[in-house]
Amino acid sequence: MSWFSKLTERQIAKARVEGKLDHLQGEGKPLPDRPGDVYISPGDAMGFRIMAEAGVLPEEITLKKQAAAQRVHLASLTDEGQRKAAMAELARLEMRQAIAEESRRKFLKY
Repeated sequence: MSWFSKLTERQIAKARVEGKLDHLQGEGKPLPDRPGDVYISPGDAMGFRIMAEAGVLPEEITLKKQAAAQRVHLASLTDEGQRKAAMAELARLEMRQAIAEESRRKFLKY
């Protein structure tokens, strides 16, 4: 556990002992559902919002959709030669998606 986590836990324990965490709004109720993009960083969310307002999909999202469609296509094939070609195309799409994600992360890092 990092020093920051330890400090945070100590502060929470102290507030609990002092009663500062009693009778808070929503106490005893389940946490609200979070949207699926809760794990997206604020910088990424801002970039995605700007692109959405412009009507543009990020390349990685387009590639993700293409890879999903390719997986469905691959599952429907029975011929071994066609399956190999479809697997190669799926690998190419997944590699391009990974490259697009990495380049976006590097761009937003600076």
